[in-house]
Amino acid sequence: MKKGQTGRLTIQHIKSGGATGIFGKSAQAHDSSVGAVSKKVFAELKKKYPKYKFNYRIGISKQEINQKLCSIDSRLGQTLFVKESRIKPDGGIIEVFDKKGKPRIILVSEAKYQGKDIENIQAGILVGKNKDLDLMVAGNAIERVYKNINEIRNYMLDELHFPYVIFLQGSNFATKIVQVIKPDGTFVEIRPDTGSMNRIDRVTAANYCMPINKNYCKNIFISNKKASMMLQAASIYARCEAWTEKEMKVIMLAVAKSSLDILNQLG
Repeated sequence: MKKGQTGRLTIQHIKSGGATGIFGKSAQAHDSSVGAVSKKVFAELKKKYPKYKFNYRIGISKQEINQKLCSIDSRLGQTLFVKESRIKPDGGIIEVFDKKGKPRIILVSEAKYQGKDIENIQAGILVGKNKDLDLMVAGNAIERVYKNINEIRNYMLDELHFPYVIFLQGSNFATKIVQVIKPDGTFVEIRPDTGSMNRIDRVTAANYCMPINKNYCKNIFISNKKASMMLQAASIYARCEAWTEKEMKVIMLAVAKSSLDILNQLG
């Protein structure tokens, strides 16, 4: 990052009140909301499956992930510089203990909010360097989600399921054309096919570009010549409008149930 860019970011950081201002209250609310829903899902799972023992934790250490990798293959999990490093998905991690008393992950949830163009347009707020634009060019913050996805993939490399759910909301995740009315009665279109706005394409690599808004908890196997490969796809749920807690809960429970079904099939 150039010195000028660093200075501008620092000034923005101070003026906005730190991270709260940069990422916005809506983003923080969305992140904390999925955390609250995850705990409700945890409580409901304990009630619905009283014979099972469940565990909820807010994160997992890089050291534990490396140990798991090494247990699968001694060539893996060898590099670690910061022993305290860990990942903390917004919705935490829910586990179930199998017959041998081993914890198995059945749900990991995350939420990302990016793009407040609807709110700005409705309020008549112009954006951009000269404050003369209706739409703000999208940032790349969503790409940070890959770190957590890849780390959980590493940890679950020996599993036949991948219960990672991501809820995306905001104008940068529109899946259809949205017309927003300005205070003067005119409207602005938010289009999912606009490169400067849409950021869903920045995250679909996590589900191998399959259709979004679907449960991909069960791993996929594909054949390549004489070899077979296992793919672990994240379940990406995206749209412009906000996800309600009820909607998130239904989806998260479905993914957790898929995990339990797959684990039960293995015995």
